[in-house]
Amino acid sequence: MGTTLSDKDRKFREFALNGNMWNVILQVCIPLAIFQLVNHVFNILDTMMASHISATAVSAVAYLSQLQNMIAAVGTGLAVGSTLKISECYGAGDYDLVKKRLSTLIAICFGVSILVLMMIPFTPFLLRISGTPSEFIDIGTKYFVVTLIATVLSIFNNVYIAIERARGNSKRILRLNMFVIMLKLSITGVFIYGLNANITMIAVATVFAQLFLFIMAIRNLSRGNDAFTFSLKSIAFKERVVKPMLTLSFPVMVERLSFAMGKTVVNSMSKNYGPVTVGALGISNNINGIATQLQTGFQDGGASIISQNLGACRPDRALDAFKKLLIIEALLGLICYIILNVFINQISFVFANSAEGFNYEFQQTIIKVFRYDSFGGCVPLGINCAIMALFFGFGKTKLTLIINFSRVFLFRIPILWSLQHFTALGSESVGIVMAASNILTAVLSSIIAFFVVRQIKKEWKMKA
Repeated sequence: MGTTLSDKDRKFREFALNGNMWNVILQVCIPLAIFQLVNHVFNILDTMMASHISATAVSAVAYLSQLQNMIAAVGTGLAVGSTLKISECYGAGDYDLVKKRLSTLIAICFGVSILVLMMIPFTPFLLRISGTPSEFIDIGTKYFVVTLIATVLSIFNNVYIAIERARGNSKRILRLNMFVIMLKLSITGVFIYGLNANITMIAVATVFAQLFLFIMAIRNLSRGNDAFTFSLKSIAFKERVVKPMLTLSFPVMVERLSFAMGKTVVNSMSKNYGPVTVGALGISNNINGIATQLQTGFQDGGASIISQNLGACRPDRALDAFKKLLIIEALLGLICYIILNVFINQISFVFANSAEGFNYEFQQTIIKVFRYDSFGGCVPLGINCAIMALFFGFGKTKLTLIINFSRVFLFRIPILWSLQHFTALGSESVGIVMAASNILTAVLSSIIAFFVVRQIKKEWKMKA
């Protein structure tokens, strides 16, 4: 007897392949967008609570978070690429392959997690060779060790979330994450405001929150015996099962790793303007991330929809999803740009307050960097997110690697170096660089997308 689908998964597959595309995108992507936003609140509130400790603490959290993202890039890349191949099998109706890929993917994550944990004894060395400022190493070593444990849990959790996304369980993702964020905030609040703890306890709170989601993932993936449940017997390190997942995932891993590495380099270069600028850049990225994380939710959901329709040999619907996604992403970026810039004084005021008192210079630096960052981020990155969904859905992850590699190592680091060496600009340089790199990235991805869409239509013999 072959692997079957639950009635709920069968109904969603029918809806994704034949329902009104606007309804499909909104039903799948809105909960995912909210999920990404709530998840982003983790980082924002961590930063706010760190700012309550000191300006140096908030800068340390911002800096070390990029190092953590470099390590987590392997897990997130694996989750993105592999689950897109699971979505494709789901759309094609090959449920046996869905189960085998799901089970094997989880087994691979277990191996990756062991490698991450082996890095813990070398934490001080890793921080030094990555160019971490000495003042951040002093207060952030224990924080980073605990963060590595949270990273291991998040590798499994990201895969689980991506699996639920592939089967259209966006509302379950949202419900679970809402509980996680409340748990995280409660524990962190007690540590920071009740016990006056240091930034290490912020990471400990993250571990507790990730552990809850990890337990729920085990519970939900082990119930029943349908295509979307884990089975030891279904683990199969065979070419047909593993190779497509790794082929699609590897460029995503490299892309996420290089992007996080590039941001770490930018943070390291930004310290030339003082530690306050590093913190201001991190906060600006977090504020601007309110828009980009909403857009990322639509990107993730859109990529799954495109992949499912492609698996069912419906390239016309896949391209239709991309067109509608492009409109939504651009409008979402414009709305967020207006709202965030209207209230930036109030938002930055919150971040500039700490136990040491209100830091006016810190607030003004945040605002100065953010004005540029949001101009080049909200709308251009929304367009870029829609294009990334198209590339992910059609399995063109090598293109996403080229684009995001260019974003950091061609459009960001060289420009910042030039501004530092050939102009008298101060901390606003980091904001200018963010704006320029994001706009140039959107232009590059749009040009590539134009030719990709033409190629897709030609391959599938569609009307121009």
